[in-house]
Amino acid sequence: MEIIRLWEQDVPQVQELLTDVVSRLPSDALYSTTGFDALYEYVEQKGEMYGVYQGDALVAYTVIAFPGLSAGNLGREFGVPEAELSRVASLEGTIVHESVRGRGLQRHFNAWREQRAREKDMLYLYATVHPDNAVSRQNLEAAGLTLQFSRPMYGGLPRHCYAKKLF
Repeated sequence: MEIIRLWEQDVPQVQELLTDVVSRLPSDALYSTTGFDALYEYVEQKGEMYGVYQGDALVAYTVIAFPGLSAGNLGREFGVPEAELSRVASLEGTIVHESVRGRGLQRHFNAWREQRAREKDMLYLYATVHPDNAVSRQNLEAAGLTLQFSRPMYGGLPRHCYAKKLF
């Protein structure tokens, strides 16, 4: 399976996959669903989105955000100085359909996103994950991110907050 960059025309399939997979999770708290407008922002200005297709069907996607000085920059949660916020990248989300799980897609996505962050000269890489999402936690840790703290985020949802300094 090949990882390809997704664009504006792919967002409806991303929304469909997101809605489908999240509808079967045991708890709504496990995945913070991004507003659909934010998905367009990622492909147009605040980041990049990548996906994997099986035939004509999108079966997995991932997002890396380059939030700049926006209010949603995770660097503020981690105490990044204002002068360095433009060098923050965040791993915003990955969805993998059940039919292709177990093939290492999330690990490949994490490596791909880190490579993109390095190519863009980012200094910090951050991610949040629900404490009960053992697979995502293990994949973040395998990618060299370390747990820094835990706290409620995204409207009170419990989250572990991971970080990696790139340079």
